Amino acid sequence: MTQSTAIVQIDNPRVVVTESRFAPGAETGWHRHEYDYVVVPLMDGKLLVKNKDGESVSELSAGKAYFRKAGVEHNVINASAGEFAFVEIQIKS
Repeated sequence: MTQSTAIVQIDNPRVVVTESRFAPGAETGWHRHEYDYVVVPLMDGKLLVKNKDGESVSELSAGKAYFRKAGVEHNVINASAGEFAFVEIQIKS
């Protein structure tokens, strides 16, 4: 398994902002989100998302953000032909 890279840009009492980059086929590994969060894709691409209920492919567009509630458990895999990256903002308060 090729691991994605995650660089924390901000971590303060209110938010955690992380930039994640994935080579083709790289994955986050299984994880659980402790906070509500927003993801902002930095480029167009496809992510394969595996969770306890199965898997799905999400087509993402650069700059088109989406929101998820805390508690999400999944493994995210770059299903694009090239690199994929996004910024994730976790909302602590």
